[in-house]
Amino acid sequence: GPERWHENYPMAKGDKQSPVEINSKDVHHDASLATWHASYDPGAAKTILNNGRTCRVVFDDTFDRSVLRGGPLPGVYRLRQLHFHWGSSDDHGSEHVIDGVKYAAELHMVHWNPKHGNFAGALKQPDGVAVVGIFLKVGKTPKPEIKRILEEIDNIKTKGKEAPFQHFDPSILFPKSRDYWTYHGSFTTPPCEECITWILLREPIEVSSDQMAKFRSLSKNGENEPVNPLVDNWRPPQPLKGRIVRASFK
Repeated sequence: GPERWHENYPMAKGDKQSPVEINSKDVHHDASLATWHASYDPGAAKTILNNGRTCRVVFDDTFDRSVLRGGPLPGVYRLRQLHFHWGSSDDHGSEHVIDGVKYAAELHMVHWNPKHGNFAGALKQPDGVAVVGIFLKVGKTPKPEIKRILEEIDNIKTKGKEAPFQHFDPSILFPKSRDYWTYHGSFTTPPCEECITWILLREPIEVSSDQMAKFRSLSKNGENEPVNPLVDNWRPPQPLKGRIVRASFK
């Protein structure tokens, strides 16, 4: 489990690990933080897969086709993939925790800085990666846009399964508000490289309890192995170690 990752991946005990718990009273409002902008090409979506750890949608990132810019970022970042973290029940599952609140799930949109040549190169640089994090909360008015992803889940039930996933604009998953928290952190899966500028959106999007159940119908195991439900693929909050979380809003 996560508490032993550092034995094989020493970086997991580093000073800039993610996720973190965000406490409003410790957050610094930074008036200089600009609005972020995403321009995504729906034609860049390629495949959806179950890698035994999450459900991931992969995008073509061979050129500046789907990009994120603005906010705390120094330049343009390319969208590479999006994936989800969720719990075994609706009352937990997000990685970041806000004032003690855990959401049912958390969506991560992973972008990298092409000035570093390729994704592997970006992983070695402090400004290499930008992740937009979006909370999913269970509510009465589920966001219809997430349906498209959930419809494909039946095609990727087991580890290693992949299906075509074309013509999808991930910006339909954004909430209305552009307000965000930002801090410097890491990937939340080994080797936990500390190369991420996080842009965590304040406003969650809504899903239904049935939609959350769909994520839990995935299996960690391959096709001919016993079904082992893919749940609780979140890492607990890590110490801030002096880092400051900034907010674009008061």
